[in-house]
Amino acid sequence: MIRKLFLLTAMVMLTGNVHAQDAQSSDPAKKFYIYMDKESADNHYIPSGWMGDVNDLKINNQSTEAVASGTTSIAVTYTAKKSAGQGWAGAYWQSAEGNWGAQNTGYDLSDFNKLTFKAKGKKGGEVITTVKIGGITTANGQPVAYPDTASIEYGPIRLNSDWQEYTINLAGKDLSYINGGLALIFNADQAGGEQTIYLDEICFSKDETISAEKPSANFPFYVYTDNGSLDNHFIPSGWMPATAARDIKVDNNCSTTAPYSGSTCIRCEYKNTSGTRWAGIYWQQPANNWGAMPNVGFNLTGATKLTFWAKGETGNERISEFKMGGMASGEYPDSDSAGVGPIQLTKEWQKYEIDLKGRDLSYVIGGFCWSTNIDNNDPEGIVFYIDDIRYEKE
Repeated sequence: MIRKLFLLTAMVMLTGNVHAQDAQSSDPAKKFYIYMDKESADNHYIPSGWMGDVNDLKINNQSTEAVASGTTSIAVTYTAKKSAGQGWAGAYWQSAEGNWGAQNTGYDLSDFNKLTFKAKGKKGGEVITTVKIGGITTANGQPVAYPDTASIEYGPIRLNSDWQEYTINLAGKDLSYINGGLALIFNADQAGGEQTIYLDEICFSKDETISAEKPSANFPFYVYTDNGSLDNHFIPSGWMPATAARDIKVDNNCSTTAPYSGSTCIRCEYKNTSGTRWAGIYWQQPANNWGAMPNVGFNLTGATKLTFWAKGETGNERISEFKMGGMASGEYPDSDSAGVGPIQLTKEWQKYEIDLKGRDLSYVIGGFCWSTNIDNNDPEGIVFYIDDIRYEKE
């Protein structure tokens, strides 16, 4: 029998130790709701785990602007202002308010094998970059006392202006302890500006007709194809060293120079403002992950090369290395690495290739990287462009 959250909280305060809340049921029609309607006794989990540019995100659990059923829905507004310089924002619905794994309040969802929800955009075209279940296993880079037993990601999703139902297959996943019942993550580049979305009827249930999915990547697998594209993966967030945030500017929405393909390319600017004399940046999965987060890397097994196009503003720019993988400082590192360089760029678009034959690509969190230094470049800084970054299978 599901214990109500206020009763569990009282038990934690009294005993300091409880087992995962039982959410199982022998009734195949039983649904376990994250959200049914405002203040419903069937609701579980609390939207309290703020991430990224937290001031860019607002959640209203009692919206009456658009409703799929009942009297209310959840309205989520993302301003995409990059108020904290992260370029993304998200929120977890947690089993206890603000619980990042320090409290033993998670639910045992082993009797369920899918999560369904209804969603729509205020105008249509709004993007949810990632919908996630579980994944709370570390805090400040350290393992938590009560980690989630699974981490499942779904998306990106481009919403319509009408309600649509979405299903996340959880078959074969260990759902015996789930503190992070749901997370929504938004990317500023994909959103392209302020957006409002609506969610309703979010619930776990059992479906005897579905089976476990085998994870696989479809090739070509893009790091970047065009600004805001749902085909893009990884986020340019891994500054090297820490001072590089002062030395590097990256614009994913550059149209001031003719891109190699599509309507935009990536503009990179490097200037030795900090005095460190070198700098670089990783495109990471997810943002700011140096290997501390488990079960988040992409399995790119089968890819034989990473290709990209690049050019310099003047043709004298020298890049020390273009690279994939290689982040090995955390507990959950890249499974391998490969690179090419140094490279002297030209003023015209040129195609470059990183050979991936024989590499272990089963877990990739560092999808792309470049580094350079001031010693081999103009002391006033350099500007160069990158486009069409993708993993390919021959």
